Amino acid sequence: MSRIGKIPVPVPAGVEVRIGDKEIEVKGPKGTLSTPVCPNLAYSLDKGEITITRRDEERFTRAQHGLRRTLLNNCIVGVTRGFAVSLEVVGVGYRVAVKGNSVELSLGFSHPVIVDLPQGIEARAEGNKLTLSGADKEKVGETAAGIRRLRKPEPYKGKGIRYENERVRHKVGKSGTKK
Repeated sequence: MSRIGKIPVPVPAGVEVRIGDKEIEVKGPKGTLSTPVCPNLAYSLDKGEITITRRDEERFTRAQHGLRRTLLNNCIVGVTRGFAVSLEVVGVGYRVAVKGNSVELSLGFSHPVIVDLPQGIEARAEGNKLTLSGADKEKVGETAAGIRRLRKPEPYKGKGIRYENERVRHKVGKSGTKK
């Protein structure tokens, strides 16, 4: 049995869960999220927790058991606490500013790069640190990865956009001497 899949998902107070034929809808203080239902799994809600059990022991069903439990747990955590990803903009002249529902980045190009944020994602800039937050973990992570992709950290000087705790391995570069 899946170690992750057999753990029941707790439903905190103030969160409403509706299990349907095609998807599970979760409503909470931070919004509404939904996750698709796997037909090979049985979902049951009782005593403030959701239990997921397999209907058969096929390979596909075993693979989906832990995945669907984690996706459902991410929905519940998202509507209660939310998710956040922090990015650091490192480099001389590199800046970040939040203007309404968009992020303006100065990354050494001839023009500032403006990134429009998707619905449900909020941004906060403090110095050269950008924090993205929202209820949907996938959307927050994908937005952060898209912003990081604009200027990845380079290995010689470490300039670029990196995650908050990301370590960039530095290379030595050319020595510039002849023998």
